Amino acid sequence: MPQIRTIVSAMLLAGSTSIASAWEALPTTAPAPANNPTTTEKIELGRTLFHDPRLSSTGTVSCASCHNVMAGGEDNRPNSMGVHGQTGGRSAPTVWNSAFNKVQFWDGRAASLEAQASGPVTNPIEMGMKSWDDVVTRLKSIDGYLVAFKKAFPNEDISEETATKAIAAYERTLITPNSPYDKYAKGNKSALSAQEVRGLKKMAEIGCLSCHSGAAFNGKGDFREFPAIYNSFLEKQYQFSNDEGLFEVTKKQEDKHFFKIPTLRNIALTAPYFHNGSVKTLEKAVKVMATTQLGRKLSNKEVDDIVAFLNALTGEFPKQSLPTLPATPGKTFN
Repeated sequence: MPQIRTIVSAMLLAGSTSIASAWEALPTTAPAPANNPTTTEKIELGRTLFHDPRLSSTGTVSCASCHNVMAGGEDNRPNSMGVHGQTGGRSAPTVWNSAFNKVQFWDGRAASLEAQASGPVTNPIEMGMKSWDDVVTRLKSIDGYLVAFKKAFPNEDISEETATKAIAAYERTLITPNSPYDKYAKGNKSALSAQEVRGLKKMAEIGCLSCHSGAAFNGKGDFREFPAIYNSFLEKQYQFSNDEGLFEVTKKQEDKHFFKIPTLRNIALTAPYFHNGSVKTLEKAVKVMATTQLGRKLSNKEVDDIVAFLNALTGEFPKQSLPTLPATPGKTFN
């Protein structure tokens, strides 16, 4: 990886006319697993389930509560709020372009979108249902869902598996292509400003792209230690190391403080930053990353250039509309 980074950096700094060819534009479609091919019926059912707070014990929290697809795909909170006003210890990652993550959650404990969709529903802090059996019982009591599941899964019953497959199918449509960077990567050299190009060059030069690689700028599923360089001042201020990351899943000492590399796509819209949401601004996040991961102190001009490029990673958002949820005439679950 360092060798690749050096080659790419050299191309950028030399001002090569083939600069755009060194980069990957974001695909406009996401691959689906063989056991869950995407269909229109699954997408529509998944969109409805994603926005339905009745999948929570209190009827107040949906997937969309923490992953707002009318905005940046998360909730702009340091820590997301679940049932009974409870908050967890991590900041919600964006759902936009999550189809291009190799693993899900900050600690990578879910290997697929389907697996990720299963977890929050029965998490006592997040959506608080006691079990997926209770969720299925609730869904089967709603006539509209009986019809919708039959359309999406003609030969299967309502279950945890079919519900999470539908949600995952919907999430695979949440792709934001055609950012200024994507147009540049496809050969339109005027798509980025001079400052944005400087920011891209600087990121390659100092090593940011050794982690944030690939079309989604997410390392394609890699984990990295954070912070890699301990800084007592920043640690006291932001308490990054309170969360042990991947170690909490594997219990292996060598995994302490390792986290999934997050996407840089649409990062300008997803403040606050880092796994605990402790840094409020993108400018500060860039400075913190330079210090804790690269051992660099950037000038204000360098930070401004990098932030300008990061803003150029904001893509085009497919239009979203809120679904009409299946009704439960004359009754409520809460």
